[in-house]
Amino acid sequence: MGGNSGQPRSHTYTSLAEDGHLGSGEPPKRPTGRLIMHSMAMFGREFCYAVEAAYVTPVLLSVGLPKSLYSVVWLISPVLGFLLQPVVGSASDHSRAGWGRRRPYILTLGVMMLLGMALYLNGDAVTSALIADPGRKLIWAITITMMGVVLFDFAADFIDGPIKAYLFDVCSHKDKERGLHYHALFTGFGGALGYLLGAIDWTHLKLGRVLGTEFQVMFFFSTLVLTSCFTIHLCSIPEAPLRDVAKDILPQRAPRDLPLSSDRLYEYGSIEKVKNGYVHPELEVQGVETKNPTEQLAVSALKVTPVSCLFQTGRTMTVKSLLRALVSMPAHYRCLCLSHLIGWTAFLSNMLFFTDFMGQIVYRGNPYSAHNSTEFLIYERGVEVGCWGLCINSIFSSLYSYFQKALLSYVGLKGLYFLGYLLFGLGTGFIGLFPNVYSTLVLCASFGVMSSTLYTVPFNLMAEYHREEQEQQRQQTQGGDPGSSGRGQGLDCSTLTCMVQLAQILVGGGLGFLVNMAGSVVVVVITASAVALIGCCFVALFVRYVD
Repeated sequence: MGGNSGQPRSHTYTSLAEDGHLGSGEPPKRPTGRLIMHSMAMFGREFCYAVEAAYVTPVLLSVGLPKSLYSVVWLISPVLGFLLQPVVGSASDHSRAGWGRRRPYILTLGVMMLLGMALYLNGDAVTSALIADPGRKLIWAITITMMGVVLFDFAADFIDGPIKAYLFDVCSHKDKERGLHYHALFTGFGGALGYLLGAIDWTHLKLGRVLGTEFQVMFFFSTLVLTSCFTIHLCSIPEAPLRDVAKDILPQRAPRDLPLSSDRLYEYGSIEKVKNGYVHPELEVQGVETKNPTEQLAVSALKVTPVSCLFQTGRTMTVKSLLRALVSMPAHYRCLCLSHLIGWTAFLSNMLFFTDFMGQIVYRGNPYSAHNSTEFLIYERGVEVGCWGLCINSIFSSLYSYFQKALLSYVGLKGLYFLGYLLFGLGTGFIGLFPNVYSTLVLCASFGVMSSTLYTVPFNLMAEYHREEQEQQRQQTQGGDPGSSGRGQGLDCSTLTCMVQLAQILVGGGLGFLVNMAGSVVVVVITASAVALIGCCFVALFVRYVD
């Protein structure tokens, strides 16, 4: 593959620490303050999610969106996310941006979130100011609002993968566990603050009168929180870029007979993460012999370079090669993804219809009555109380994520995973069978347990899998077997995260049909309970846990 062979010259990529030196086997221990700064992205993201949950339905109703388009709004974003998540995750594994591999994607998606909120919270006001014709105004208001909702949902769902990959890239195994717990903690805090601010009647306060409407007030707070949180997050932990050292070290020739075949380049997880300022010793290239001093220098550089980043040929990661990689994923990764899909399907089934369930079933209101009727006012009261239930969910999610660290030493990851699904399944089951205001609000705590579980345990298991594979590679290297390359963190995190989008597709496409057949939204809560209890069996029997 050298320059004299007539074939395209290969490239070698290495991760450079900020001071230009390559470190040793493990990244340094990260201070708690840095991990908290890293978690602020989850705070800002969940705050904006809560604002959307509180206001997106009133916004869509206020612009006159036809009911036939509701399913379109909710399905476009998860479909796009499911198709593009692994592609972008794989692309970030290869990214050689000077600012790092993950942060450019996080910044771009954060800007997209802000733009989406600007469109769906202010679209109606902007079109009213610019367009006088009522017919054109209605069309443009609906179009801009739909674009805003889709753009925000797409970016907010998408950003979780790069954030997790960023954490995994720059932290040791113990710091990954600590970081994931802080992520869950601040996710709950952000959601609670968003629901609390959404429950305030801003129209009678001075800030509401100054900014115009409550939609503009919430956009002001969302912009402030999102900008501040993402600025702190992006400055939390330095991220080392990938650098092409082949151009600097080996301008004429490249070492021959490297033990790396092109067929292996696109196996699942063959894109190795390059951590901040250190390289795994098991990823050294072995068996390369050369007498030429220039080639010896190149081989020395290759020995501190991640195997999977070596020799990127003219081919790039295409959708076809990526799908082939995903199909060939190991069985334990496939089971982890399926368990994540089951959990999010149960969780979203309940959360997306919970306020409607409170209004119709618990309070026995009627959303289809006249807006000045008693039945409709009772329904609205149920929806408001449902928002307080979601606030309880967020607060308890934060509390439970704090106590998870203590429970982990007693029950392990398997116990935490099983407990989260079990409590959620039993809680939603009791809510569906015995709808009562006070018992329902108390059982909302089980939602928080499930939320914290979904945000931490699957990613902890992924970190365990990676550590086990790295240890196996280290042993193979010491035994003279170069082994296989490591697993790409961006691809793995994106594959796991896109299960959330697939769950949204299943919920959006299936629950409406179930509600129409049953004639009551109580079937949604019962379905969530049944799916969660099935998930209990799955995580106990099929998910592999590292000893």
